[in-house]
Parts: sequence; C-alpha cells; structure tokens
Amino acid sequence: MDFGTYKTLLVEKRGNALLVTINQPESLNALAAAVVEDLHALTGVLGGIGRDAQWPVRGVIITGAGEKSFVAGANILEMNSMDSAAAAAYGRRMHEVTLRLEALPVPVIAAVNGFALGGGCELAMACDFLYASANASFGQPEVNLGLVPGFGGSVRLQQRVGIGMARELIFTGRRIKSAEALRIGLVNQVFEDVESLLAGAKNTIEEIAAKAPTAVSNAKDAINEIAGLNVADGLEAEVRSFMKAFETADSVEGRAAFVAKRAPEFPGR
Repeated sequence: MDFGTYKTLLVEKRGNALLVTINQPESLNALAAAVVEDLHALTGVLGGIGRDAQWPVRGVIITGAGEKSFVAGANILEMNSMDSAAAAAYGRRMHEVTLRLEALPVPVIAAVNGFALGGGCELAMACDFLYASANASFGQPEVNLGLVPGFGGSVRLQQRVGIGMARELIFTGRRIKSAEALRIGLVNQVFEDVESLLAGAKNTIEEIAAKAPTAVSNAKDAINEIAGLNVADGLEAEVRSFMKAFETADSVEGRAAFVAKRAPEFPGR
C-alpha cells in the first residue's frame, strides 16, 4: 500500500505500526492549513486499510518532530488574518480529519512529547488513546485569546475526563503536565522520555497485531457508536457488532483454532 508523500508529514512503517510525524518543528508543529490538508489526505488513504483483506499496518502512531512539541496548537498567525467564515472552514476541515481518525479500521495512538495545547490536545483526543512522555503538557488555552475550542475540544474533552473537569480546564485555559493528565484519565500511560514513549506505542501496536484484524476494527466501530447511547441502545448496538464479527472469516478461524488448541492464522476478512 502506498501511503503517499507529504510536505509537512513524515510517514514511516515500523513493523506493524505506521509512524506519522508532524514535521514542522520551527512552528512547534502548529496545525497550519498545509498540515491540516496533509493530515486530511493521509487519513483518506488510511481509510482503505483492510478493505481488500490486506492489512499493511495494524495501527498508527501520531507524534511531533523535535523535543519541544507534539502540536503546539492551531496556527494563530494564519488565524489572525481570517474572518469568521474562513475560521469556520478551517475548523470544519480539521473536524473531518479527526472524524476520519476515529473511523480508521486500525487503532491510532497519540504519542505526545512536549506541548499538546489547543488543536494539539484536540488532535490527540481524536486518537484511540494517548501515551505521553514525562515532559508532555496538555491544555485548551483558547480563552486566553478570546476564543473557544474549535477542533473538537468541547466534545472530546468531556468524553475523556468528565464534564466538570472539562469545564474547569476550558474555562481556566490551564495547562497540566502528563502526571496530572494521567490522574484525570486523559492519558493512558506516561513514559520517561521520547524514545521509551515511541517504543511503548509500537509495542502496543505489535500486541494488537496478534489479534484478529477484523475483530479489532469491529470493536473500534462498536465502541465509537456506543459512546453516545443509553444502556439499552448501547446493548443493541453491541449485539449488531457481535453478529457482524461472528460472521467474519477471522472469527471462524479463531474459534476453530481455540477448539483445536492451536495458534490462529487470521485471514484478515
């Protein structure tokens, strides 16, 4: 599978993981329009994984270049020349990126080193889960500019940490370190440095790669659908997901292998 080449992104296959690095360290990897367009193009390509029963990668890791920043936020210099209509189009384009990340058939891990502020925090929260280095920091500081979150922070932050904590972080514009982000449930794991951070993310992708690819994809779809439902509707959605998974060749192989007491060889369909 050709993942494409991009002006602002580095894309590198590492085992079963695809490492995507936002490569704009001179701007602390801010989400300039060019970065957003590259992310939009890449997520379009990645949406095709598994459609032909081919799984060239089993997970995606998103990180930022340099020692200081994952993504420092939106590009304020660009935003300063926008009117409200242009700002809305900018936000909607990034919404398309984040929705595509959530819909990818493989898990996505945000590997956060340094700043993940504003749009950077919002990009990270669109990933399935977040890993962070000890020097990472998170926040939605838009109120300091007279703004509000525009790339999904108002929605996803309360899903991650609860509405009360989301209100506190958004209203104050407060920046928190990785240890506090771990405590409130925004981050899954904290690693000592960027090397161990990336290694930890890759190890998790390799662990997932041993599972049935269609099962992981179906589980991701089900969790995303159920997130906004009440218990009864959520259980119905889970039944539909279970039936869909049960009919896959991966499920047939997985159950047969269990009965035969052998390792499964999942066909990926």
